[in-house]
Amino acid sequence: MADAMELLRGVAIFKDLDEGELARVAEICRNQEFVSGEYIFREGEAGNRLYLIVEGDVRISRTIPGSGEEALTILKPGALFGEMAVFDRSERSTDAISNGGTKCFTIARSDFELLLDFNRDIAYKVLWACTRLLSVRLRNTNDQMRSFLAMSMF
Repeated sequence: MADAMELLRGVAIFKDLDEGELARVAEICRNQEFVSGEYIFREGEAGNRLYLIVEGDVRISRTIPGSGEEALTILKPGALFGEMAVFDRSERSTDAISNGGTKCFTIARSDFELLLDFNRDIAYKVLWACTRLLSVRLRNTNDQMRSFLAMSMF
């Protein structure tokens, strides 16, 4: 559990939690391992858990019709992924593939929701952290679009 707490402490959505709150989150973490090339999840699948990389890398990609796989990013240990589909109860928007073998902590959506339902302080802190994270992501996307539009005008 100490390993899980240390990793959780570095994740943006859990950074405001105190030791006791981190311990509660660590209690619902489960270990999962994937061999190199194994799909952790596929685009279009139900998003029923989030993942935190303990060891190894994860390739986030999409299949482009007529082109094949397009890697969007490579995630390293300490990265959280799969959270969007858990938060909004939607389908996965990308593929996640183990890149060289990967160990993860996973949290099932049902366990996460129960934790937030019964722990208002944790829910408050996690939800505000999510709001800040989404704001940063939206701002970055806006900046990228602005740069792209500026470049395409010339």
